[in-house]
Amino acid sequence: MKPFAPVAALAFSLATALAMSAAEPKLVPLFNGKDLTNFKAEESKAYWRVENGVLVGENDAAKKGNYLWTQKEYRDFVLEFDVRWKTTTPRGVDTGVEMRKPRIQLQLGVSGSLKVDMSGSFYTGGKPAYPEAGQAKEAKKLMKPEGEWNRIRIQAKGDTFTCWINGAKASEYTDAKFSGAAPLGLQIHPNVEMKCEYRNIRIAEL
Repeated sequence: MKPFAPVAALAFSLATALAMSAAEPKLVPLFNGKDLTNFKAEESKAYWRVENGVLVGENDAAKKGNYLWTQKEYRDFVLEFDVRWKTTTPRGVDTGVEMRKPRIQLQLGVSGSLKVDMSGSFYTGGKPAYPEAGQAKEAKKLMKPEGEWNRIRIQAKGDTFTCWINGAKASEYTDAKFSGAAPLGLQIHPNVEMKCEYRNIRIAEL
């Protein structure tokens, strides 16, 4: 006897939902909203602070720049967070997430070398510094207006790096060179008057 169509459809939907749930990695807090636990705070406390559950990064008067590094090293992971900034100078905000060995970065804000917003694009430091294959060419359409929170998701798995902006896939870059485990770093670029804010930072190791 064939199952009643709505029952079969419901069973299929439940099976699909369970499969998706199993595929979604379990994200755990990396930033606790209170202090710099899980980060190398002593090296960065002059640049990073916590205000009302938000991680605030701001350059000093000398504009030396800084990385807020995690205590732990990561290779394959999913990192998700909210970020926002408001440009107060012509140079613009220049931040991002550093990962792996040798270093590769997901750019957020204005590239110092290109002088344009390269949010969601992967910076390799090579020639070109932002390989076309790893550029988030539709980022402006995906990003909310400046000053509002944007949800960023980064996945580093094997030799492939992927970025989503507000739930939409923005870029993907493949390069076997960047293979080593390393701490993750949130950047304040040197020689820039800037302030950026992060919250809801969560991570899952793959």
